[in-house]
Amino acid sequence: MGCLVSTPQDSGGNRRRPGSIGDVSVYVPGFRIPKPVDFSLSLGDCLPKNLMESLSALRTRIVVMAGQEAPTVSRTRRKSATQHGGSTLADLHQALEDYLPVLLGLVKDGSHLQHKVQFVWINQEDDAEETAISNAWYEVLSVLHLMAMLSLSQANLLLLPRTSADGYQPKVSEGSCKICSVNNSLLELETLLANKRRASIDIFLKAAGYLDCAIRNVLPQLPTPLRKDLPVDLDEGVLRALCLQALGQSVDIQLGMAIDSAKATLAVKRRLACEMVKSWQQAQDNIMNLPLANGWGEKHRLFIKWKYVEAKAAAYYYHGLILDEGNTERSHGMDVAALQAADEFFKESKRACEAFNAASPLSRNPPLWGTMKYLSDKIPKDTSSKVRINRDLYSNEKIMETAPTLPDFDLALKPDDFQLPPADSSWNEENVVAGQASSNRLKNE
Repeated sequence: MGCLVSTPQDSGGNRRRPGSIGDVSVYVPGFRIPKPVDFSLSLGDCLPKNLMESLSALRTRIVVMAGQEAPTVSRTRRKSATQHGGSTLADLHQALEDYLPVLLGLVKDGSHLQHKVQFVWINQEDDAEETAISNAWYEVLSVLHLMAMLSLSQANLLLLPRTSADGYQPKVSEGSCKICSVNNSLLELETLLANKRRASIDIFLKAAGYLDCAIRNVLPQLPTPLRKDLPVDLDEGVLRALCLQALGQSVDIQLGMAIDSAKATLAVKRRLACEMVKSWQQAQDNIMNLPLANGWGEKHRLFIKWKYVEAKAAAYYYHGLILDEGNTERSHGMDVAALQAADEFFKESKRACEAFNAASPLSRNPPLWGTMKYLSDKIPKDTSSKVRINRDLYSNEKIMETAPTLPDFDLALKPDDFQLPPADSSWNEENVVAGQASSNRLKNE
């Protein structure tokens, strides 16, 4: 079954809780960090020496790199390497990918080895400081969770603007200014931003794929009693919320790109906005009743609430514009009601944003871009204009005071289809049997 040990938080704990995490485009709950494991104590009699050393070396590399990256990963300062020897998000991600096939040998074909090792991870959203579980599927689940968090962190860095000494304006060198015209520079910048946004969608879908795999293929491998004792960081509701968050932010970027495109129709924009609402609503439904009491968890809940309200503002705005095309008293009345709802949700989203940033650890938002940069101007202006025009044309009785129901669209975006890799070839039966025989012979001697 796998035994569980949870250590409550104390003043001397190792949990990383910075006072501030800087600029946030993508909220990343605090990283879960693995603690060292001595495989020789539990597997010394079961595995050949080279396989055990491989397991130990791969995991130790992750322990060291995660310990270096976790305190700095939320900072928005762009850097190619840390001061701790060059570890990066990409390097840590690669280390996890290298470890996973070797780790999966412990659970291959229902192996009894899956219960031999006690794996210990430091939690972030759970009140327990750390959780130790003697089940290799718990380790697999923790690895996939960390891979997803690294991807969200990468997306956050990609979407944040480059900083300069005088603010957030993109840097353009003097030399390039002399060579290129202003128009060419702007075109290059727009192309760069479009490429970054497309790349971020790929990263979000990859993160969603890791989480979807964890939900579908790993959680069911854990006994039900053990699943109930998992830290809240790995609760199915949190995993689903994170997966939907990744999809919601992908749709947000798609909507921003549609706004910039002359070919995108109002119907396309409304559909994207409504899909975004559904994604964030489902994320909120999955996380709202979980015991996310500490700083990271409560901030996670506030982030999802903020984005859900923001998405509703966008959806009601575009729904209102389409209703107005009906050119009847009823459609104009519904248009006004939808735009008023958009304006109210927009105001609420600003309050929700402030609450999110004020929650510990403190954060701030980069300058508006994409969807909300456009809508922050359009929603108040168009609402005021349409309300005034329609109230002049129609009596108050003809105008709906209740916002019309948003259309229901299925989410078009799906997580990447990530599959667990096969166990590393070093786990072939001959090697393991030979290792066991060798260990028994040494013991007898």
